[in-house]
Parts: sequence; structure tokens; C-alpha cells
Amino acid sequence: MTVVDHGSVIIALPEIESHFSTDLPTVQWIILGYALAISVLLLPMGRLGDLVGRKQVYIGGLVIFVLAAALAGTSPSLNLLIGAKVLQGVGSAMIQGNGMATIISVFSGEERGKALGFHLSVVGTGAIAGPALGGILVSALGWRSVFFVNVPIGLITIAVSLLVLAGGTANRSPRESSSLDRPSFDWGGALLSAFALLALLLVVGNLNRMGWDSPAILIGALTGVSSLGVFIWWELRSAAPMLDLRLFRRKLVALGIAAGWIAFLGTSAARFMMPFYLQRVLEYSPRDIGLLMIPPALCMVIVGPVTGQLSDRFGWRPFTFSGLALSAVAWFVLATRLSETSSVALVIAMLMLQSTGTALFNSPNNSSIMSAVERSSYGVMSSLTQLVRNSANVISVAVATA
Repeated sequence: MTVVDHGSVIIALPEIESHFSTDLPTVQWIILGYALAISVLLLPMGRLGDLVGRKQVYIGGLVIFVLAAALAGTSPSLNLLIGAKVLQGVGSAMIQGNGMATIISVFSGEERGKALGFHLSVVGTGAIAGPALGGILVSALGWRSVFFVNVPIGLITIAVSLLVLAGGTANRSPRESSSLDRPSFDWGGALLSAFALLALLLVVGNLNRMGWDSPAILIGALTGVSSLGVFIWWELRSAAPMLDLRLFRRKLVALGIAAGWIAFLGTSAARFMMPFYLQRVLEYSPRDIGLLMIPPALCMVIVGPVTGQLSDRFGWRPFTFSGLALSAVAWFVLATRLSETSSVALVIAMLMLQSTGTALFNSPNNSSIMSAVERSSYGVMSSLTQLVRNSANVISVAVATA
């Protein structure tokens, strides 16, 4: 549901821009505000799920997500729409911070890649449905419908989650579930990480508009870096840290997180700009753009589960390297060949190649990270892998729109 929402909203952005008579740097905050809220809260929500139970946090996130979708659909101004998307990002952080961890926790270590592969397949299915559904809804019912459609789907999802998900603190062992042994929530780490991320990402998002020499940018950058330093100091001395930074001494964790961040940094901006290129330059309708996005997403649906299962058998290394290589080739071709007369067949073919590369890379890379940590850290580490994606998305989109 969250992936469908993201894809359909991107398709609707050109229409929203026209409706409110604004420009791209302003309308981008619909996406950036949403991504900022997710980035700031992912780690705390993943850790909270580890401590109090993932079902409670997950369903709470669904409730907020649905309420914010209704608010976004009725927003009379762009500022209220952006605010509603920020609130929806809070709910999405609660969902994303616990969804993947819930899946991984019910598979054995030998099937971790398989679990992540099927998770990626569902993400790919959402990537198919999002642009296609968004294009149809915008063309038939207007841009507000891409928000309203989340309400009935969300209510059904809440009902199913209440029935299906294990309750309580099933993600912890009996010993960890004891009130005496249960670690407390690291409020200091949560606040410091949120403050540092918010300051740094806001600096990046406003850098082009305000300039490097702006007092607000300089103060924001200093605040973000200082907060990050205090966060590291705090976590290294906390008895129950929100994020155990000592895990980064393990090569698979450190290199896997770094590779994921670089991969998403190189992908997000082009994905964000593609609907504008197809609609404004090649003059395709929103409905047609949604349909054109189906083949690339279908590659992810098909390749993701297969890659995940193969990585369980042959290891993660060959798939992560080949996936990054395919993505690099696809973006290089698009960067050097796109123009106002480019063939849409070339665009879709390269997007399919890039999606295949993402499917080859993502599941094995995440599986390698999870294999290096204990089960009790699944929530916060799965949140971290998604934080990497969202922070890269914010930075990449901000730079691209500059």
C-alpha cells in the first residue's frame, strides 16, 4: 500500500503543480516532506517494535496512514497537502520499520534471502500498481483520488492485520519479554537521531533555494553535524542503545549499508524526474505513463524472489555486483541518449534493465546485512536499510530539482 501510494502520487505531481499554480521546487515537498518524516522516524519505530511488539506499532502506523490519506485528499491548499503527507510519513515509518522485520523473523536463517526476495516482489507489485493506478485515477477522477483510494484499502489492511499478525511481544524470547530484563527505549538516541537527520536533510532540501552562504543553511548544517556527533557519543555510552553502533565493526553491516545508500542515491532522482520527462517532453498522458511503468516494475516482481532464493544457495556477492553493474549501464545509456526526440522504447528498455539490476542487488545485499546481526536487532536494522533508501531519496531528489 505504501509503495502504491508513492508511485501514484509521483504520477499526480504534474497535475498538482498545475492545480495550485506552483512550480517543481515547491511541489517536490509533497514527496520530500513524506520522505523526511519517514527518514526521521524509521529507526525509533523499528526499535520500538523490537521492544513493545511489532503488531502494535504496525497497526498504529496503518491507522495514521489512512487518516492522513483522507486529510490529503481534502486539502484545500498545497501547504495543508504537504502537511498531510508529512503526517502520512509518520504512519509509513511505523509500517516500514516493522513490516520487513516481521517477515524475516518467521523464516530461518537459511531462507532469509527467500523471504527478502518475496518482500521485494511485493514491493515490485506495488511499483506496478502505483503508477498504473495513479495514471488511471488522475485521468478519470482527478489528482485527489490518488489519496482517497488509500482509505478503503487501508481499512481492509487494518482488519486483516488484526486477524493475522501475532500479538504481544512475539518477536522477543521469553527471557527478553520479562519486565525485569526488557531493555528500555532509548529516548535520548531517538531524539538525537531524529534531530540530526531532520537538520541535515532540510539543509540539503533547501540548499539550492537559499544558497551555501545563507545563515539558515550554515546554522542548519552546524546543528545537524553537531547533533550527529552527540548521537554517536550517546549511543556508544548507552546501556540499551537504539542503534548499536558497534555493529558497524562487522564488514557485512558497514559495507552493505554503504552500498545500499550509494545505489539508491544514484536511482531516486531519475525515477522522480521520469514522469515529468514523459509528460512534458514526450507528451504522454498520465494514464499512458502509468502503463509504461508496468514493464520495469514487472522485472522486479519476477527477478526478486528468484534472486533471493539463489543468494541463499550461492551467496550474496555475485548478485550484488552484477545488479549494480546493470543499473549503472542503464543509467549511463539514459544519461547520454535522452532528448526531446528519444524513443519511448529505449526509455522503457533501460528502465527494465535498471529494475532488473535493483532486484539482483537489493535482496542479497539486505540478506547479507541481516546475516551479520542477532534476531533481537532485526527491527532496527531493517529500519536502517530503509532509512538508507529514504535519506538517499531526499538528497537525490533535492539535487535533481536544483
